[in-house]
Amino acid sequence: MPLIRNSYGKARVRVMRVHKDCEHHEVRELAVQAMLEGDFGASYTAADNRLVIATDTIKNLTYVVAREALDDAAEEFAERLAQRFLHLYPQVASATVTTHETKWLRARFGGRDHPHGFILDGNGQGFARVGADRGTVSVVSGFTGYSFMKTTGSGWENYVMDEFTTLPETSDRIAATSMDATWRWSRVPADCPAVNAAILETMLEVFATTYSHSLQDSLLRMGEAALACAPEIEEISLSCPNKHYLPVNLAPFGLSSDNAVFVPTDEPHGQIECTVGRS
Repeated sequence: MPLIRNSYGKARVRVMRVHKDCEHHEVRELAVQAMLEGDFGASYTAADNRLVIATDTIKNLTYVVAREALDDAAEEFAERLAQRFLHLYPQVASATVTTHETKWLRARFGGRDHPHGFILDGNGQGFARVGADRGTVSVVSGFTGYSFMKTTGSGWENYVMDEFTTLPETSDRIAATSMDATWRWSRVPADCPAVNAAILETMLEVFATTYSHSLQDSLLRMGEAALACAPEIEEISLSCPNKHYLPVNLAPFGLSSDNAVFVPTDEPHGQIECTVGRS
């Protein structure tokens, strides 16, 4: 039976970059995965490792490029690393580098930024993936696990009702999610972190300030707003669990919940996804 496709690499290479060129230090922490495709079939089919680059070498090269690129955004770092594999090893046909960023916020004391104190931002992770071969480069950015909610301004009505439906309609509910969002660039902007932040802020504003007839309704409008905000985006994909907050029935105790007391539940949950592109 033939070997149809193969790839290999190193995952969860965790690296902290500290840029110290001025009094105010900058930190960037990434978890990196570097995957290679190319002339490696013999290691699978003939126990021949002569063209195989050790995954430990892949890890070490990640550290070397991190030292060379202390100030690079995740997208720039990922592309630099992918291109380094192509430059050094002719047997590599393509390299895909994926990063997840742990975000550190600068600490503030007495209303002033501290030069080298930081606080972990616990909401979501920045995401970047660069795929490079010997002719093209593709770049995707986004966020994973970014949680947000609103306590009103959301409803769920006029859906299919049949003998299996037990969920009551409502025009006032909590809407909450933990969003994975990725966008594909037609051209990479000069300042990826700034544009990524603007895209996220724009989508959150749409979610919070407009009535949501469903999570589907909100996601489409959030995607459209992201495309309007950043002309460099070709398309955006959103994947959002509908995190449920179920009203507690307080009638047995002579009380009304009044949409004020809820039970948070993570599962089972609705899963809503869409991709919005330019026509």
